Amino acid sequence: MLPVFGMLSQKKKDGVIGTDPKTDVAVIKINATGLPTLPLGDSSKLQVGDIVLAIGDPFGIGKTATTGIVSATGRGGLGIENYEDFIQTDASINPGNSGGALIDLHSDLVGINTAILSGEGGGNQGIGFAIPINMAHNVMTQIVEHGKVTRGYLGVHIQDVTPGLAKQFGLNQGGGVLIGDVSPDTPAAKAGMQKGDIVTALNGQPLTAANQLQVQISQMEPGASAKLTIWRDGKSRDLTVNLGELPETAEKAGTGKENQGALEGVEVRDLTPDVAQQLNLPSSTHGVVVTQVDPSSPAASVGLDRGMVIQEVNRKSVTTVKQYRDALAGLGDKQVLLLVNQGGVSRYLVVESR
Repeated sequence: MLPVFGMLSQKKKDGVIGTDPKTDVAVIKINATGLPTLPLGDSSKLQVGDIVLAIGDPFGIGKTATTGIVSATGRGGLGIENYEDFIQTDASINPGNSGGALIDLHSDLVGINTAILSGEGGGNQGIGFAIPINMAHNVMTQIVEHGKVTRGYLGVHIQDVTPGLAKQFGLNQGGGVLIGDVSPDTPAAKAGMQKGDIVTALNGQPLTAANQLQVQISQMEPGASAKLTIWRDGKSRDLTVNLGELPETAEKAGTGKENQGALEGVEVRDLTPDVAQQLNLPSSTHGVVVTQVDPSSPAASVGLDRGMVIQEVNRKSVTTVKQYRDALAGLGDKQVLLLVNQGGVSRYLVVESR
């Protein structure tokens, strides 16, 4: 048996060993011998400026290789997958490249091409993303050895630390992850973590973004000890948390999906500074970013689309997913007035229920 990485679009084919929808990685079995293979690289060693090649079959025209550089590492908060630690590259990635190899100059596999940010034409704009091979290899190993993927669990709701938040909490250094809430009876609560704590390091490694903490905790085994450096009340302290196993109900924390009324089929996430930058929005932009719209939904019919930022619901300002949910609560089948921002331009949309 040869374990082979694949994207979830392959999951209906024979030979699927297992899938992990949270990272969009699958493991398939190919009953064949003598197949060529690529050596696995170490994606943690990639640096901005490294030359990489993207392999695929763009637009179905045939096998294609494109070249570019690593534009960034650790990209997250994009609303593409549940767990995001993407390699960003300007190597041309187009429809048909998804699932293809991203290799370095040593011909080592360092990533799996997965997504692009595109304009209205839907093609490559020089911003492509690949799943790091270290993350994919961890997923593969768990699926092959255990039949499923288990993840470490803290039990907190997190957000990036903006300069304004750092000033309010007296943090005189960059980075960190702000704890917005601690769920009761979770490993974090039992270890004494509190709302308003800022996690500045995990196991001695500095943290710069919320998705970084989320990904690193998810890749630790349940039962493992995580040493957190916490900023609280103007002082730094260490806290050790014995991780639990991520429950199914925790997977949607931080996202909003409304399954009723006018906004049925719409999913949103908090607008982080990284996402605002990717969407070419001013840093002062507030709201929740639309991550998915069902094409058959009432919202889609009036032009609500992925990447738009919802700033108001029925004239009520929303800055978090919770405020968005609260604004929709109890509306039932009533129409909804949205103020949305796209590319820095705001406009109103009226969404009727079915």
